[in-house]
Amino acid sequence: MIEDTIAAIATAVGEGSIAVIRISGPEAISIADRVYHGKAKLDSQPTHTIHYGKVKDPGTGETVDEVLVSIMRAPRSFTMEDVVEVSCHGGIVPVRRTLDLLLEAGARLAEPGEFTKRAFLNGRIDLAQAEAVMDLIRSRSDRAFSVAMKQSEGSLSERIRSLRHDLVELMAHIEVNIDYPEHDVEEMTNSFIIDKTESAIAAIDGLLRTARQGKVLREGIVTAIVGRPNVGKSSLMNELAQEERAIVTDIPGTTRDVIEEYVTVNGIPLKLLDTAGIRETADVVERIGVERSKSAIADADLILMVVNRNEALSDDEKSLIEQLRGKAMLLLLNKSDLPSALDMEWLSEHVDKERMIEMSVKEHRGIDQLGEAIAKMFFSGAVETADPTYVSNSRHIHLLNQANHSLQEALRAAEEWMPIDMIQIDIRTAWEKLGEIIGDAVGESLLDQIFSQFCLGK
Repeated sequence: MIEDTIAAIATAVGEGSIAVIRISGPEAISIADRVYHGKAKLDSQPTHTIHYGKVKDPGTGETVDEVLVSIMRAPRSFTMEDVVEVSCHGGIVPVRRTLDLLLEAGARLAEPGEFTKRAFLNGRIDLAQAEAVMDLIRSRSDRAFSVAMKQSEGSLSERIRSLRHDLVELMAHIEVNIDYPEHDVEEMTNSFIIDKTESAIAAIDGLLRTARQGKVLREGIVTAIVGRPNVGKSSLMNELAQEERAIVTDIPGTTRDVIEEYVTVNGIPLKLLDTAGIRETADVVERIGVERSKSAIADADLILMVVNRNEALSDDEKSLIEQLRGKAMLLLLNKSDLPSALDMEWLSEHVDKERMIEMSVKEHRGIDQLGEAIAKMFFSGAVETADPTYVSNSRHIHLLNQANHSLQEALRAAEEWMPIDMIQIDIRTAWEKLGEIIGDAVGESLLDQIFSQFCLGK
C-alpha cells in the first residue's frame, strides 16, 4: 500500500495564464485544506467538483494566490487515489510558493512519472499503457499522437493479453498430459503443439512487422540534408520547418555546424539535420563543420542530397553519390525552375529514377513528392490510415523478439519430437516475456528506470 501523499507542478514551468499543481495520496484533500480558504472545507465536498478560494500561508495568514481547486476522490481518479488539482495564476512565483506551502503541510515532492507509476501500481493501467502516456506527451506528429493514444487506451495490451491467454491454454494442456497420462483426456500430440505455437509466432510476427514504422512514428526519421555549399540545403530546411531556421545567403559555406529541427512531412516526423556544405576547404571552422556533416551522414536513417539542377555535377558531388549507393538516399534536383545542366545519363546509371525528385524550394514545388517518396521508402507506399496497432517502443520490440525466439525453439523441439515437458519451458519463457510488456512480471528497478524518463508532475 502507498501511504504517503505526493505533489508536483503538472504544467510547464514559466509564464502562462494558469499553472496546475497536482496532489495525490490518502491525505491529498486534508493537506490541501491546510492552505486553502474558501466557503467550505474541501474535505466536506463531493468528488469531481471545483471550488473557488484562496491559498494562504498558515503561518502568516498572507494570501499567496487566488485559485480553483478540483477534487477527485478515490478510486475515480487517474491514480485511483484521492487527487486534488490546484489551478493557480501562471507564473514562477505564485505556483512555486503554493507548492512550497503544500510540501510544508505534509506532501512529498513527487518523483518524475510518479503519478503515472501510482496509476500502474494501483491497477488502473498496465505498463504498456503507462509508457504510451509519455509517447503522447512527446508525439511530434498527428500520426504519432494517434498511435500513442491507441496504445494508452490498451490496443497493444489487448493483443498481448490475448497471446498470453492462448499460451496459458497451451501450457495447461501440456500439464494435463504430463500429470495425468493414465487418464483418458484429450491427447496432446506434437501436431497440436506445433499448430498452437505457429499461431502464436504468426501473431508476434504481425506485431513486429509494424515495429519499423512504429519507431519511425515515435522517434522520427533522422534525416541529413547534404550537398555542396550553396545548393539550397538551408532553404530546404526553412521550407520544411516553415520558418527561418537556418541562415540563407549567396555566400558559400554559411552553414558551419549541424542544425537540428523536427518537422512533419505528409504525417511522417523527420528530425532534420542541416549540414555544412561538403567540399575541400582551408577554413578551419568550416572544415570542422564538414567533418560533422560526414558524421551526420553515417548516423542518419535518411539522406536528402541536394544538387543544383542548372549546374553540372562537381567531382565531389559524384563521389558523394557513389558513396551513398545502397543507403536510404533521395536525390533532390533543386532549382527545377531553371534550365537543366545535369548529366542525366550519368545520374540514371548511379541513382534509381524513383529516388530522384525535381523540386524548386524557391517556388515551393516538390515537397509533396518528397513526402510520397519518404512514405514509399519507410511505409511501403503510405502511412496506414486504418489505425493498426503499431509497436513503437524499443523495450516492447526487444521483448517480442525474445518471446518469438523462445517460441521458435519450442516449435523446433516439437518438430524433433522432444519431450513435451522440455517444450513447455520455452513456451513459459515466451509467456513471461510477453508479461513484461504489460507489467505482469517486472522488477522494481525496471519500473524505476521507465518512470524516471517521465516529466515531473506526470
